[in-house]
Amino acid sequence: MAQAAGGTSATYREVLGATGALLPVLSFFGRLPVAVIQFGSVLLITRTSGSLATGGTVACALALGQVAVGPVVGRLADRRGQRSVVLCCSLLNALAITCYTLGALAGLPTPLLVALGVLAGATVPGIGPLARARGVALVRRGSADERVVNTVLSLESTMDELSFVLGPALIGVAAFAGHPAYAFGAAALLVAGCGSAFALHPTATAVRPATAHAPREPRSRRPRMPREVRLVRLGLVLLGVLLGGCGAGITALTQKLGQEDQAGLVYAAMGVMSAVVGLSMAALPERFGLALRWRVATAAAALLSLLLIGTQSMPGLYVAVTVFGAVFAPNLITGFGLTERAVPRERLAEGMTFAASAFVGGQAVTLAVAGRLAESHGPAAAFTVGSVAAALAFGVALLVKAAPAAPGVTPVAATPSGSGRGA
Repeated sequence: MAQAAGGTSATYREVLGATGALLPVLSFFGRLPVAVIQFGSVLLITRTSGSLATGGTVACALALGQVAVGPVVGRLADRRGQRSVVLCCSLLNALAITCYTLGALAGLPTPLLVALGVLAGATVPGIGPLARARGVALVRRGSADERVVNTVLSLESTMDELSFVLGPALIGVAAFAGHPAYAFGAAALLVAGCGSAFALHPTATAVRPATAHAPREPRSRRPRMPREVRLVRLGLVLLGVLLGGCGAGITALTQKLGQEDQAGLVYAAMGVMSAVVGLSMAALPERFGLALRWRVATAAAALLSLLLIGTQSMPGLYVAVTVFGAVFAPNLITGFGLTERAVPRERLAEGMTFAASAFVGGQAVTLAVAGRLAESHGPAAAFTVGSVAAALAFGVALLVKAAPAAPGVTPVAATPSGSGRGA
């Protein structure tokens, strides 16, 4: 075990040697605003409008704005490069979050709040998926093996998990200090500062834009996404449904038990366990292939989610979500790993952002639907929605085959010498 731990540490050092120490810090704080506005929208709009239904509607609109435009951001990054796309989106997103917050404080009508929510979601710079694409490009240009690539994906998924632990915590602190709007102000500053710094970091040129090495081709001649990519996207939608059902069930159960203030702590317990297990994924041997790994992870999620359905107490809920959290990061990491392996290299950023949007979309829609189910039939109904989705995800995983690479996938070429490798 000590030998495995040492090997894992060495692999993480190799990743940081390729990316530089500053890049992960910038990408973490640059993606943190997404967690703040997604989690905090319901609380902000409910506080300012006095209506939980309005809060849920506006929060769903924000998430769907991100889902609809996220793949477009990725496609633009593939065609034009990450630097200009991320810089533009970061500044626009900071402005959109500011307008959204001011609109909520001003008590604007629901249709206008929905429009501002869509704008705030649509301008999200997609730093998480683009950081995955950049990290993979950086290690692949050094002829890294698949274990190093998987370590990049593990690190990125762990930062996602930690952001969705810290994001709700920031909202809670802001609400305690006076108003959730304080956290939205911090989110606008973070995305403007750290998002711009991520865009301007020397490694932004690691993923070479398609226009830099080939003439612009008609849409019909672009490399097509393989069947495996579409199957993985469907699986990620179902995993989003799973998390959305769990989130609605957790909220409903804590309210039923008169402990609604602990909902954020319950999410944090699940997120911390998921992050810890996500970091350890780098220790898995290469012979434990991605397709088999996803089947095991989805099967485990389907089985362990059943624990939530029968939970009736706060101690039981903490235990159930902590155990369940141990299998969630492996599902996401493997889903992104299968995507990275199968997408044509010149569409890597688009593939990663589409995968992230599939997950967020499934979660956003389910939060609204499962929330209504929980109100009518109790928390177990929402948890059941998640369990059914996990079972369907396992069915999808059985159809996914781990080919060495999709047609058209080639190693990432080395970038020009002026691109830089790290901070």
